Amino acid sequence: MTTTRRLTTAQALIAFLARQYTERDGRRQRLIAACWGIFGHGNVAGIGQALLESGDAMPYHQGRNEQAMVHAAVGWARHRDRLSAHAVTTSIGPGATNLVTGAALATVNRLPVLLLPGDTFATRPADPVLQQLEHPGAGDVSVNDCLRPVSRYFDRITRPEALIPAALQAVRVLADPVETGAVTLALPQDVQAEAYDWPEEFFAERVWHVRRPAPDPAELAAAAAAVRAARRPLLIAGGGVHHSEAEDALRALADATGIPVASTQAGKGSLHHAHPADVGGIGHTGTAVADDLARTADLVIGAGTRYSDFTTASNTLFAAPGVRFVNVNIAPSDAHKLAALPLVADARTGLEALTHALAGHRVPEAYEKEYAAGKQAWERAVTRAFTAQDEAARPTQAQVLGALDSVVDGTDVVINAAGSLPGDLHKLWRARSRRQYHLEYGYSCMGYEIPAAIGVALAEPGRPVWALVGDGTYLMMPTELVTAVQEGIPVKVVLIQNHGYASIGGLSEAVGGERHGTAYRFRAADGTYTGDPLPVDLAANAASLGMHVLRPRTAGELRAALAEARASDRPTCVYVETETADTVPGAPPAQAWWDVPVAGAATRPAARRAREEYEREAAARRRYL
Repeated sequence: MTTTRRLTTAQALIAFLARQYTERDGRRQRLIAACWGIFGHGNVAGIGQALLESGDAMPYHQGRNEQAMVHAAVGWARHRDRLSAHAVTTSIGPGATNLVTGAALATVNRLPVLLLPGDTFATRPADPVLQQLEHPGAGDVSVNDCLRPVSRYFDRITRPEALIPAALQAVRVLADPVETGAVTLALPQDVQAEAYDWPEEFFAERVWHVRRPAPDPAELAAAAAAVRAARRPLLIAGGGVHHSEAEDALRALADATGIPVASTQAGKGSLHHAHPADVGGIGHTGTAVADDLARTADLVIGAGTRYSDFTTASNTLFAAPGVRFVNVNIAPSDAHKLAALPLVADARTGLEALTHALAGHRVPEAYEKEYAAGKQAWERAVTRAFTAQDEAARPTQAQVLGALDSVVDGTDVVINAAGSLPGDLHKLWRARSRRQYHLEYGYSCMGYEIPAAIGVALAEPGRPVWALVGDGTYLMMPTELVTAVQEGIPVKVVLIQNHGYASIGGLSEAVGGERHGTAYRFRAADGTYTGDPLPVDLAANAASLGMHVLRPRTAGELRAALAEARASDRPTCVYVETETADTVPGAPPAQAWWDVPVAGAATRPAARRAREEYEREAAARRRYL
């Protein structure tokens, strides 16, 4: 006779999730380590009550914005190498739709998060209910259907017993390194609260083994032959290197062969910045040395990268006539990109196998000397950008990064996602450890930084965690500062005030948009903007949310403020106004193109000039077939 336990659907789900584990390389950890939640109509009496009843079995974190809760969960998952995740629960209306951006971010970046939005009544005792979307052509549609295209797995649990297969599928996808991303279980509020006799087997402890598939011997032989035949190979390290904990394997390959290693935004830090083979970021926001090597490479080895347009400079960067590609990737769809020779494997296993297959092979000595000289030249450029010529003046944004560089060590984590900072960081930052550089640039979502910093700080307490935000990003989502204060999470926020959207403003100017709508300035009666910034005090805003705020006014004061923030055991914000005048040198410009289509017909001279430049650059685009 089957033993059963009488629980509500919500109670059963929480009890099930508390017994799920992942295991890789003999190390086991909770798959769903905690649940974030904002309670309202549709989850307060279901999941909310279940979390209360679960006690310590499922820790609960209170958020202030549903999108931000997903960002915090993603920060946790990335820092835990995708082996552990958080759940997020919301109400049935705006709370549910607020999940969509966070879900897209998680899925684009292939990072696991479990979404548990409330849903309208399955039994329809009243129709419509509060916050219900009425669709004239389908009675079973709700706002949660917005989550379908941004979820790797989606199910609506309209009966208690339907939870059993759905929950098992959900955790399978979360733990799968190829399929992972946002997973949504939409939970009608009446079904959440319905009692049911659940089989005890449903609550048995389950361990989901995270596989490390080895490469196919024929694919490995073909890849090794291509590398041996190349005179100017270049390896691109993507986020998969970090997810697979393949940094040591990558370093061993670079040490053995002398192949230079460039990195995507997600892969930066795969090699220590001081390693002789590390040539820095690649693509539109890359270094001069990495991009120059890419233009002349006869073989590009992609390791754990999905080749975004920033990495390939919109398919203009790899310019050698006969360039070929070898892709080491656990996802077959990524391994075959750019008509590559695929090496479908876990990044660590694949790189180890490739190193073994290349025993005794090394790139030409002249090639090593060439990229070593390029690396040294770029390091001098970084030092110039980081160094303030006048300690009593306001720092540039690059000098803010230089000041931060001077106070951190390999234990610090630097988090960013959007604006002009990702470009400066990718080009300039000297990554000291595998987890130090945390850039979300798959979705490049403004507002990610602060909640993600909370997630990272929860994932590894005691580690200094920095959220770098511009004023535009800060205004998008400062709400989780309250969460950091409430929970006593000592995140460090560097708030850079440059009075506008610096990144998109520069792009607007480059494509003939003349910086329209990109500055925080007073608007005159004729519709133009004056040169005076708005009287907005973001430092006072951060203080009003409970942060300890430091206001350095000069480059000299900035280093002391950053050191004080790093030593602080409470949430601290360093607010700094930066110098934006064109006469003051900043970070080096972009070293490669990025395709942003320009108006094909325009009356304004700026747009016509931009179109001419666009057509010149676009002519270099190519298909790799």
